[in-house]
Amino acid sequence: MEFFFKPKGIALIGASANPYKGGNSILKNLIKGYKGKIYPVNPAYPEIEGLKCYPSVAVVPDPVDLAIVFVPAKLVPGVIRECFQRKIPGVMIESGGFAEAGARGQSIQSELKQICDETGIRLWGPNCMGLVDFISKKVFSFVSPTLWDYEFIRGNVSLIVQSGMLSAGFIIDTMSHGVMGISKVCSIGNKVDVDECELLEYLLGDPETAVVGLYLESFANGRRFLEICRSSRKPIVVLKGGKSVKGAAAAMSHTASLAGNSAVISGALAQAGVVEAVDFKQMLDLCRSLAMYPEIPPKVTGGVAILTYSGGAGIVSSDFIDKTTLSIAELSQSTKDALEKIYPEWMPVANPIDLWPAIERGGSEMAYGEAIKAVCDDPNVDVIFLHYYAGGFALNFDISSLVEIARKSNKPMFCWLMGEAEKARKFQTNTQNLGVPVYRELYRAVECMAAVFEREKPEKSDLPSYASGFAISENFKAELENSKGALDEHISKKILAGYSIPVVEEKIAVSAEDALNTARSLGFPVVMKGVLPGEIHKTESGLVLLGVSSGEEIKKIFGELNMKMAGKGNILVQKQMEGGLELIAGMVRDPQFGPCVMLGLGGIFTEILKDTVFAVAPVSHGEALSMIGRLKSQKLLNGFRGYPPVDREILAKIIVCLGALGCGNPQIKEIDVNPLIAGKNSLVAVDATVVIQPGF
Repeated sequence: MEFFFKPKGIALIGASANPYKGGNSILKNLIKGYKGKIYPVNPAYPEIEGLKCYPSVAVVPDPVDLAIVFVPAKLVPGVIRECFQRKIPGVMIESGGFAEAGARGQSIQSELKQICDETGIRLWGPNCMGLVDFISKKVFSFVSPTLWDYEFIRGNVSLIVQSGMLSAGFIIDTMSHGVMGISKVCSIGNKVDVDECELLEYLLGDPETAVVGLYLESFANGRRFLEICRSSRKPIVVLKGGKSVKGAAAAMSHTASLAGNSAVISGALAQAGVVEAVDFKQMLDLCRSLAMYPEIPPKVTGGVAILTYSGGAGIVSSDFIDKTTLSIAELSQSTKDALEKIYPEWMPVANPIDLWPAIERGGSEMAYGEAIKAVCDDPNVDVIFLHYYAGGFALNFDISSLVEIARKSNKPMFCWLMGEAEKARKFQTNTQNLGVPVYRELYRAVECMAAVFEREKPEKSDLPSYASGFAISENFKAELENSKGALDEHISKKILAGYSIPVVEEKIAVSAEDALNTARSLGFPVVMKGVLPGEIHKTESGLVLLGVSSGEEIKKIFGELNMKMAGKGNILVQKQMEGGLELIAGMVRDPQFGPCVMLGLGGIFTEILKDTVFAVAPVSHGEALSMIGRLKSQKLLNGFRGYPPVDREILAKIIVCLGALGCGNPQIKEIDVNPLIAGKNSLVAVDATVVIQPGF
């Protein structure tokens, strides 16, 4: 990848003398910042911008190891072949008109892929804005040359952006506001060859990059992407576009329909230790914060000390912090004693620490200075959240000494800022240069602070292929080979039981008498179900009867179920499980990440709460426990209003087994266990569906 980032010479194919053309913008940007050889290529000109122009890439002299192409899409395949003949290893295609433009463009893009496969030449793009390197001032892009009117603020955040114009927007926005430094911005476009995985690997090894932020609309190879993220020592932030519910309507199981939204992506990213963003500005702020605190800090055992000039801002800060895993610190007695010395007698000491009365008494420098010393010496305080106002209210003081005190105490500091525009901007720039992130919105400050401390180092375990030694037993091969779509409930649960997943006691009854004998052996009450091939919505079809408690009922229901099924199905008699929280668990084969496991609240909670979590299979026992911990309904899991607490160890084992089933059996498309009832010291699959992929 070095020839893309550090080329010895660049051929610009499609260079133009017209100042309104992209080929001219690219050339001007190259001339402004790139220190190597530049060779404009266009047979229409002998010279452009004072540089000799060549009629074709074939006659461009050495050294040249990168070509930037900006010609109409229909000409690009021929140009790429010429670059290969010229032995240029890498080409950055910034032209549009490929897959994004319809069938004709898709055909041209497919031809480019074929050229890659045949020749080994590397292609970046097409339909992209290229690369901007803020550190070396290399601008390999048709972004407007007006960007040179702004200061290149060097930083250690690098971005990979799938949208071309969005990457240009990031560049101009960050440069014009001047409050965030950047290392590199890579616009990857349609990803015909070079994709986010290769660029992420490169940037993770780049000494000028501490954090990588990505905006992606698709994953070229979801499992490889996760493997790279798992092994990264640097923070990674991802904003994923296109997380809609499209395709969910075609899903056969609850698990698959729930996977039709952002849950799979969020679960996969969390499993790999990636911080997920939901907005463009938020992504940049998260990157900025993690760049200042890139190491995963110890878990917060104390809490946050809020130093504010406003009681109201302190209260709102507390409200926001309460929505995270962080907490407000309980101040030690020594801290309270120190604060009492700077407060008027009538002011009680509490956290949030409202410093305004102390400021009125002794000035802002004294008040903030003594407060910082006190909280930095307090063992109950892990994080400092400082509020600042620039430009008035006697609140202007030199913050550098406070930052130094916090740094020496190893207590991260975050700052929320208000004030007059220009003074606030200057304060933000200066304070961030000291290594303290500054935010203009209170909620964003808390959000980024929480992201730093809520990061978890993922388990170091590779994601193996589907052939993981978990193939289904010979007993069920006939059903799998001769079936398509949904297997019936009874066979589905037999398969689960073969993988050590506990299932409810049940038996197929061949007659009313057989059903009665089964009920007596299981103990009344029982559940009777009509089981039809391919029918997974039994309750809606009137094929499930609960609380059957007498011989008369059994005989009557047996006849009714037979009539409803027209003699085509089987009648299942089950032990009725009483009480316990209903969960839903399953496996779904995601097009981007392969087999994924799911866990959530089942029964009536499934549609009401939509509290579900996903992870890419296979999962370890620890990852399964982490999944359980990501559910929002922790109070229900811990035992609430008559529900017994869920045995998390047993539940984790079930999740691991579902992942093993999915990895070892590519013919299984979906598994749905709903409900999985959590009784006292037990978990039992009461209903289940295994769905077979077509074509197996």
